[in-house]
Amino acid sequence: QVKLVESGGGLVQPGGSLRLSCATSGYHLEGYAIAWFRQAPGKKREGVSCIRSNDGTTYYKDSVKGRFTISRDNAKNTVTLQMNSLKPEDTAVYYCAADPSFYYCSPHEWPEYDYWGQGTQVTVSS
Repeated sequence: QVKLVESGGGLVQPGGSLRLSCATSGYHLEGYAIAWFRQAPGKKREGVSCIRSNDGTTYYKDSVKGRFTISRDNAKNTVTLQMNSLKPEDTAVYYCAADPSFYYCSPHEWPEYDYWGQGTQVTVSS
């Protein structure tokens, strides 16, 4: 059974940094698309970043480009999201998602991934 567990959320001041981790189990990461989504109160869920585990190709939502970095460690079956220069509008519950179709990670496309974590809260506030 595929399982995703997020960690690393918390409260940070504007301009600060957080590092989210997604620990995966039940399958090997190679060949999968892994993504981070977020959902703020009263808003629709949106895709933030994704990575193709086979070749490391990455894509980002325009508003986080240059501030967020996604990476993967296939040997440890983990994916991380380094978030710098955080803004109040980044406040949301962040979800890790995975799908065996690597092409799910494509520019400007955020299809419904098969597997989801429980989410971790990120709050950016002074």
